[in-house]
Amino acid sequence: MAQKPSIPKGTRDFSPEEMAKRNYIFNTIRDVYHLYGFQQIETPAMENLSTLMGKYGEEGDRLLFKILNSGDCLAGFTDEELREKNALKFAAKACEKGLRYDLTVPFARFVVQHRNDLSFPFKRYQIQPVWRADRPQKGRYREFYQCDGDVVGSDSLLNEVEFIQIMDEVFRRFGIRVCIKMNNRKILTGVAEMIREADKITDITVAMDKLDKIGLDGVNDELRSKGISEEAIAKLRPVIVMKGDNREKMAVLKEMLAGSETGLKGIEETEYILNHIETLPLAATLETDLTLARGLNYYTGTIFEVKALDVEIGSITGGGRYDNLTGVFGMDGMSGVGISFGADRIYDVLNQLDLYPADSLKTTQVMFVNFGEKEAAYLLPVMARVRAAGIRAELYPEAAKMKKQMGYADAKKIPFVALVGENEMAEGKINLKNMQSGEQESVDTDELIERLLARG
Repeated sequence: MAQKPSIPKGTRDFSPEEMAKRNYIFNTIRDVYHLYGFQQIETPAMENLSTLMGKYGEEGDRLLFKILNSGDCLAGFTDEELREKNALKFAAKACEKGLRYDLTVPFARFVVQHRNDLSFPFKRYQIQPVWRADRPQKGRYREFYQCDGDVVGSDSLLNEVEFIQIMDEVFRRFGIRVCIKMNNRKILTGVAEMIREADKITDITVAMDKLDKIGLDGVNDELRSKGISEEAIAKLRPVIVMKGDNREKMAVLKEMLAGSETGLKGIEETEYILNHIETLPLAATLETDLTLARGLNYYTGTIFEVKALDVEIGSITGGGRYDNLTGVFGMDGMSGVGISFGADRIYDVLNQLDLYPADSLKTTQVMFVNFGEKEAAYLLPVMARVRAAGIRAELYPEAAKMKKQMGYADAKKIPFVALVGENEMAEGKINLKNMQSGEQESVDTDELIERLLARG
């Protein structure tokens, strides 16, 4: 007996209805990016490992899907190397390429590679899948789509202000209530200096970024495991548990970080953004969250994360400023800032809250019943006119029993069925049936088009 086929854990199939929902997400995000002057690009699914490695920190490197070299990937190994069973060494020698982990690093590579063809500042968006060798769980997948927007070639914090507006507008259109969380890596650097652990800034930020998952005690345990002293952990606690509104937090931080030039610069940048956002209408809540760290090494300034307020799920959007990302590819001094919408998590949120608009499914609006070859031939030019008017229409391909054809229309949730037999052909009429109410009326082609366009 043949084995039942399956797909890898952490990946998903999507039915036509699910794809219609996903396209609603992609198109909504795409439309908002266009409003702000962004242009679309694409990059390959695989990149050279030299492009990807070392850009995401130790944890990110571990989660990269690496691709074995073509041909005999063992040919270059000695028996001793194979007996050693060292996975890292093996991958370094047997793999030259990997699946992209995110869209930001490939974008940085794209900018450097095509710098002579681009106009700066360059505003791009990119909607493509990424892959992570993570442990699959609810809301976390090994293959998922990101919808990134980035601006490179500009130091202006007005870009951060615009990204807050973009995130707010996207989730307003979706009808999802969200909190946009904001922090600054310079503030985190100042905190590390304050507790006299500046050389362990990465360990501190990675641990703090896990607060929602492992709690304060878990964060403290992780900090201890990295060799951070009890005195430093005690000094860090007031930052982690700090309460108050955005302005109150900034006031407290100014006192705490008075001795850190970097920390004060981060506060100044955050206050600049708050000053401008306060002049704009914002549906979302904007909160400065001092535990937000975004555990990726390339962020250097403002960082963002978006949480849905009515669904228990991880962040559904994130991003930040990365002043030196292109430097690793030989292009120094290129500042950038960007965000990434997590389409798969947004999909789950919209499903749980049942927020998809009725017309997002883009189903067939009218199905013409097939009574035979003569009737089908008569209907083809009629349907051409209907489709030319922008109405989604289909003809059942065989002259099957009426019950089967009506069952097909019902299963596809087609709202109208058109019946044209010999009498209708002779009169130039169409019998139009409303599948929900059961009502039928006799109309000509123009009237059918008018009825269906009025329903949208």
